[in-house]
Amino acid sequence: MSRTRTALLAALALVAGTAGAAVAAIPPDAGAVAAVPCTVEYKVQNQWDTGFTTAVKVTNNGAAKSSWAVKWSYAGNQKVTSGWNAKLSQSGTAVTAANESYNGTLATGGSVSFGFNGTYSGTNALPATFTLDGVTCNVDDGGTDPTDPTDPGTGSRVDNPYAGAKVYVNPEWKAHAAAETGGSRIANQPTGVWLDRTAAINGVNGGMGLRDHLDAALAQKGSDELVVQLVIYNLPGRDCSALASNGELGPTEIDKYKTQYIDPIAAILADTKYAGLRIVTTVEIDSLPNLVTNVTPRATATANCDTMKANGNYQKGVGYALNKLGDVPNVYNYIDAGHHGWLGWDDNFAPSAAIFKEAATTEGATVADVHGFIVNTANYSATKEDHFTINDTVNGASVRTSKWIDWNRYVDEQSYAQAMRAQLVSIGFPSGIGMLIDTSRNGWGGTARPTAAGPTTTVDTYVDGGRYDRRIHPGNWCNQSGAGLGERPQAAPASGIDAYVWMKPPGESDGSSTAIPNDEGKGFDRMCDPTYTGNPRNNNNMSGALPNAPLSGRWFSAQFQELMKNAYPAL
Repeated sequence: MSRTRTALLAALALVAGTAGAAVAAIPPDAGAVAAVPCTVEYKVQNQWDTGFTTAVKVTNNGAAKSSWAVKWSYAGNQKVTSGWNAKLSQSGTAVTAANESYNGTLATGGSVSFGFNGTYSGTNALPATFTLDGVTCNVDDGGTDPTDPTDPGTGSRVDNPYAGAKVYVNPEWKAHAAAETGGSRIANQPTGVWLDRTAAINGVNGGMGLRDHLDAALAQKGSDELVVQLVIYNLPGRDCSALASNGELGPTEIDKYKTQYIDPIAAILADTKYAGLRIVTTVEIDSLPNLVTNVTPRATATANCDTMKANGNYQKGVGYALNKLGDVPNVYNYIDAGHHGWLGWDDNFAPSAAIFKEAATTEGATVADVHGFIVNTANYSATKEDHFTINDTVNGASVRTSKWIDWNRYVDEQSYAQAMRAQLVSIGFPSGIGMLIDTSRNGWGGTARPTAAGPTTTVDTYVDGGRYDRRIHPGNWCNQSGAGLGERPQAAPASGIDAYVWMKPPGESDGSSTAIPNDEGKGFDRMCDPTYTGNPRNNNNMSGALPNAPLSGRWFSAQFQELMKNAYPAL
């Protein structure tokens, strides 16, 4: 047992028989302070038959902070009713206390105090563990005494979960891939597990549920570190601008999202059986950016997106998910941040970052619940364009004036991801956040892959002749013809990038080419119809979609074969 835990238990034993006050998490002795990242004193100042008043003092021994959040959970039925000097929220037994606007600064060695009233029945048991911005307080080095191998610690998060770790191979996707001609070449690649409806938690049509995947991950883990990638994807009014990926919950069903979807997922992930896994969650793709780009007065506005902006349920749902999932010590939350061909313009870039911050600070969530962001999820934008940059000019004209770039600030996902990361840090997200890039379908190899810059006749010939991304328009997103597998999953490929990942399983459809009746809430989006001539979101171009596609998420053999054929690096 670590020395600070020994001191803590001794202190608790001392006060157990003292009338009038109960204290948890006494700070350690002066000789131990240097090894303890933070301390929390939780003192019940007054207690009566059904209620109590508590004072809390937090001391930060780590890097200085401009905002903070303290979390703990009750063992009983205690409820916080009112508080002061902190924004207090509670979900079930879990409590979050976040700073007010006037006391967010917390220097190294500095302290802050707050208090609250609460109710209880039976026993008012003291909380056992406190965290400050995700770091466990009152214990050495985040919970583990390095001199004592019997002390298991608390599973403090690492900076990059992918570093030094294997990544889970989904047996169901592996079986699909291996059954394809040539598919065995990539069948052992790790892909995301999509929890795209409530039924997916327990498994659909006899398939694997969340516990099944986690149990399989433990078997794959062995004595190594292993990452499991989950896609949290079931917001009310989901994907308000793309009918192919509409979901099961209506725009107002936020309570169902919380209690029937997020809560069960959080409970499973919190099972100590899975504490040795590094669980990466991609939180709600294609949701928050819609509140910037597809609402009135934009020409691309939809009534559904206007509804979701008005009711705030995207922010509430994402915040609730971040809060609940972020309470699990071995979960790493990554928020979806669109892609450069969606948010790379000046009027989309900073406003989207602000929406991400809004979602990450609602429903009890704080920026500390966010480990990073993911870009290009289930999309096709090239990771890095080698034959031109945003700063190039042709005959005195900026490449930004080309039809393809169309005044965007970015030409590829890596430059966009790095810039978005800097923007997010500048508005208050932790400086250690990392980015993921989904490279599952952005290789654009094969015979059509350019090997040099295009001719310098005009900016359009220069850009079009040199770009890897061969789509008709960067706004095209459904089952794109000519696409190929991209860079294989790998950790830390570039500055600020935690990993290249295959979050979208190659071979799973983006949406059906024609209307197909279903009980999953998925509509027919003309962007998946190869005969569609477009809309303002793709500047009225052809959709570029493959024909004969099944419903989104269903296996699409023709697409899988095309992705292998056009893979870059080649298979």
